Amino acid sequence: MSKVKLAVIGLGCRGFSVLKYVLLKIKDAEIVSVCDVYEDRIDRALNTIKEAGGEAKGFTDYKEALNVAGIQGVCIFTSWQMHSEISTYAMEKGIPVGSEVGCEFSLEGCFDVVKTQERTKTPYMFVENCCYGKDELLATNMARKGLFGSIVHCSGSYSHDLREEVVFGKENRHYRFDNYVNRNCDNYPTHELGPIAKLLNINRGNRIVAVSSMASKAMGMHEYVEKIGKEKEIPAYLYNTEFKQGDIIDTLIKCANGETIRLKLDTNLPRQYSRDFTVRGTKGLYEQATNTVYLDGDCKEEIWEPAKFYREFLDSAKKYEDEYLPKIWREISEEDKKAGHGGMDYFAYNAFVDCIKNKKPMPIDVYDGAVWMAVSVLSEQSIIQGGAAQYMPDFTAGKWMTRPSLDVIDWE
Repeated sequence: MSKVKLAVIGLGCRGFSVLKYVLLKIKDAEIVSVCDVYEDRIDRALNTIKEAGGEAKGFTDYKEALNVAGIQGVCIFTSWQMHSEISTYAMEKGIPVGSEVGCEFSLEGCFDVVKTQERTKTPYMFVENCCYGKDELLATNMARKGLFGSIVHCSGSYSHDLREEVVFGKENRHYRFDNYVNRNCDNYPTHELGPIAKLLNINRGNRIVAVSSMASKAMGMHEYVEKIGKEKEIPAYLYNTEFKQGDIIDTLIKCANGETIRLKLDTNLPRQYSRDFTVRGTKGLYEQATNTVYLDGDCKEEIWEPAKFYREFLDSAKKYEDEYLPKIWREISEEDKKAGHGGMDYFAYNAFVDCIKNKKPMPIDVYDGAVWMAVSVLSEQSIIQGGAAQYMPDFTAGKWMTRPSLDVIDWE
């Protein structure tokens, strides 16, 4: 196989960014078909591909875009509501799927994707870029080598001030607006959950068995509308818009092997960006917020002042990089660093293309995608029921007990 011919469906902010800065940089990829419901986005994408020396056809119907002869893979960047529908259609046609992350809206939707993949055997990758993050891979390798002992708990957060993006969603044609108006759940759990699930071997010797969520009241968006309304003219309908999405969503997850996971969605209030990836084991911890590795015995005596502790251990993870940081991050080029989220996007989509080209198993497969997306569904049900634990279906039908471990990279 020469270059892998790709279709790109969804050309909004995320889709266009990955097309321009990632997919067009992958030497084994060629974009031959693009699709969006908006003509101006199609024109922008086609012009960008042409400027890069390529040529593609543009469509407003994803089915027509996937009927272009010779397509060998599709990258899906549409609204969350369309990911599963387009994925199942592509798999029915035998086109390998690279689905951008997001939530699902029903367990039936998750099962549809799984059953379609199992029946058609078409490759499917849930392209969670944070599974390729520098911090996440460093900590995972250290955990694999036993430095943290037995892992008992992990936590993470999608903490990102999205108030402007959500509030002006209608004007900017962004799908998040309708979700924040109509739902109350952990609507975007996979950035923090994906790396944790890989570290804990979820679906490969372990699985998630229960999900419980609580939501704070929803005040952030309402007060943000009032604030900006005093500073500039905004659409009148925003003053009467009720956002159901709670400002903080806390989710607790129980695993079959006994570990617990804590997730937090925090997008409606002023704050800095953070994934707050944390690993706790019987011999030590990794904490992303301060880039700290603390192993049992590192302190000769207990430090009672948190500020003093972090002054001593801030960025202590750096001293472990030479031995435990994967080769892809030790040898990352300046060009790759520019290809989305510091290089994570390039590693993720390059893996998708490489798996198609060389017929390798997808490192983040349909079972991973189904479970991670289902957390949104179960968190919504749990919040409605006052935090009651919700049972996670076994999408593998028991195969999780014997499936071999598969990380997103080969440890080198």
